[in-house]
Amino acid sequence: MERFQSLQLIFYFPAARSVAPFSLLRSSSRGLLSITESERGPAGELMATADPIPTSPSPAFPTRSAADLFSDPLDSHPLWFKPNSFLSQDFDSESYISELRTFVPFDTLRPQLQSHLSSLNHELIDLINRDYDDFVNLSTKLVDVDSAIVRMRAPLVELRDKIQGFRSSVEASLVSLRNGLNQRSEAASAREVLELLLDTFHVVSKVEKLIKELPTVPSDWSAGDPNLTDKSSSTNNGLFLQNAESGTNMRETQSMILERIASEMNRLKFYIAHAKNLPFVENMEKRIQNASQLLDASLAHCFMDGLEHCDANAIYNCLRAYAAIDSTGNAEEIFRVAVVAPMIRKIMFHDQSGVVAGTSQDELEGDYQLIKERIQEDCKFLLVIASAENSGLHVFDFLANSILKEVLLSIQKAKPGAFSPGRPTEFLKNYKASLDFLAHLEGYCPSRSAVTKFRGEAVYIEFMKQWNLGVYFSLRFQEIAGALDSALSSATLIPSQNPSLDGGNLTLKQSLTLLDSLRCCWKEDVLILSCSDKFLRLSLQLLSRYTHWLSFGLAARKKGDAGSNSVCEWAISAVPDDFINIIHDVDFLAREVCGNYLGLILQLLSLCSSEVHDSVKESILQGGRSLNDMIPLLIRTIVDAMADKAAEELRQMKGITATYRMTNKPLPTRHSPYVSGILRPLKSLLDGEHAKTYMNMEVKNKLLSGAATEITGRYYELASDLVNVARKTESSLQRIRQGAQRRAGASSEVSDNNVSDTDKICMQLFLDVQEYGRNLSSLGVEASDIPSYRSLWQCVAPQDRQNTIVY
Repeated sequence: MERFQSLQLIFYFPAARSVAPFSLLRSSSRGLLSITESERGPAGELMATADPIPTSPSPAFPTRSAADLFSDPLDSHPLWFKPNSFLSQDFDSESYISELRTFVPFDTLRPQLQSHLSSLNHELIDLINRDYDDFVNLSTKLVDVDSAIVRMRAPLVELRDKIQGFRSSVEASLVSLRNGLNQRSEAASAREVLELLLDTFHVVSKVEKLIKELPTVPSDWSAGDPNLTDKSSSTNNGLFLQNAESGTNMRETQSMILERIASEMNRLKFYIAHAKNLPFVENMEKRIQNASQLLDASLAHCFMDGLEHCDANAIYNCLRAYAAIDSTGNAEEIFRVAVVAPMIRKIMFHDQSGVVAGTSQDELEGDYQLIKERIQEDCKFLLVIASAENSGLHVFDFLANSILKEVLLSIQKAKPGAFSPGRPTEFLKNYKASLDFLAHLEGYCPSRSAVTKFRGEAVYIEFMKQWNLGVYFSLRFQEIAGALDSALSSATLIPSQNPSLDGGNLTLKQSLTLLDSLRCCWKEDVLILSCSDKFLRLSLQLLSRYTHWLSFGLAARKKGDAGSNSVCEWAISAVPDDFINIIHDVDFLAREVCGNYLGLILQLLSLCSSEVHDSVKESILQGGRSLNDMIPLLIRTIVDAMADKAAEELRQMKGITATYRMTNKPLPTRHSPYVSGILRPLKSLLDGEHAKTYMNMEVKNKLLSGAATEITGRYYELASDLVNVARKTESSLQRIRQGAQRRAGASSEVSDNNVSDTDKICMQLFLDVQEYGRNLSSLGVEASDIPSYRSLWQCVAPQDRQNTIVY
């Protein structure tokens, strides 16, 4: 169809949104729809001329039957290809391709996309052919569209003009309304300021008027004089006459007026806080200051007058006035200066010549007792008034800011040495007296919250800071730890004097000093419960210091040289009896620490929690176990000393070889003399006075068993070396003798009846070992139970007696 020159119609099909719309359908031999300018009708409407699109299938899309079971359906796709992805609103081709390329190569993706494009084109053609008639008839129905548009546009334009006019009118009304609201708000603010200024002026005038009803000069006041009305100005007779007629005394009347003035002053402060920087208020500032000063002076005079005459009603009204103007500090200061200060100074600054002999001038216990009595007499009435329930006077704290403050100032001036920890005993006495005094003051508090408030006051905190507990503990630490360190620094062990009386039968001064130091930490005249953790740590340090003193000394003795540490010299020079004393002391200290001492500490800390109790108990028991761990080391030290002495006797075994080597002596029939001296030091030690007095049976058995085992082991080492050397020497001599006989042509046979020197030496050793076993048995040790003794027996016994130990 050559008449079609161009195609400019755009098609849009909802069923194929993923495909770009066809903006241009070129004419071709297939017979696609085309529209030209030459085929317009007389009225200018479009005349559509088209040929139907061939419906024959394209060669790329062969027709398949629905029942074809041997081929894939037309819309079949691989699992990785999702056609619905093209319909997404946020579809992006580059992201889609980059996502697929991770597992599909381009060679596979390209044919699949081309196949999908062909299927979409085929579907588009089907849709066009399905509605082809309606599309062609569309142009015939669109007649006089422009005229219809003009007719529809006219009412719309008219409606838009009306809406614009109405909108302008509404906006003008809104602006006018907003302006009116702003003016109204400004007028209301101005009215509030004006009312505030008027109220301020009225309150100032009222305060001045009430002040005029008071005496102009405070000295004109006559305490309790009912004729005071004659001295007042002519403007104050109304209220005074009413109160005089009702029988109310002048002091109570003055306090009531002052309370009213205070309430008005409180209102005035509120108004001034909301009317800052206003010229009207600034102009009235001088009048306000004068009124405030007159109120303070009058209220102070009335309060002091009430205190002087113990007028409860007047005091109550004055306190309410002070609370109203938030001037509690002034009332507390007046009470301190007028009542408390003279009372405290009379007690604290008394004649020092009247101090009782033997007491310090800085002692506070007696002063506190007098202060308690005077508080009961002179201050209790005010404390009761201030602590009355629902009185509204809980804001006052006369205990801290009046009484305690004056007590602190008086002590600092009269007895500054009372706070000095340089004299620990007096310091602790004053500190405990001060705590008792504070507890007495807390007794005036009506509730637990009042006690908490009292303890939180700055004066209370400052008073507690005066007691430097850290310095006190440091001095006590030097005193207690220094005594033990001095005792442990001695080069020798120092016996204690009267051991049965000092420290529960302790034998050494070092041990006695440790026990005294431990007990000193928890004495009543040393301990401060608030520092109990520090004293507990000091107790553990004392135990550790004593334990290290023992362990270092035993280590130095084992090495045989104290070196440059003179603290270990005691261990080098100590004898076994000294170590018996140490074992006794250590055992006693361990039982004392884990028994009575622990009970004392837990009783003093009874108010602590169960967790604290468990922690303290475990730490003390650990200290006791560290002492018990030293007992085996001390026993071992004694065992080594006994073994060394036995080794000196065992050296005489070397004489056995000289006795029987190259001699004609017959076989021995009795043991050597040295055997009786092997166990003599051990027996002497166990039978000595120290062992009987200070060694219990358990320690004695451990010492005996350990010494017997160690001595027997050394005996076996020396005997086995002696026998081995003798046998080697005998073998060498026999070879020499046989060589000489062969060279001389004599017979090399040796008579079986001849006994060798080695046999004689072994027989002597065997007899000695039997005697040694009998000596062990006399001490209570079964020799056959000692492994080294069995080895010794087998080393020297004849062949026929090696398996049977009989001595």
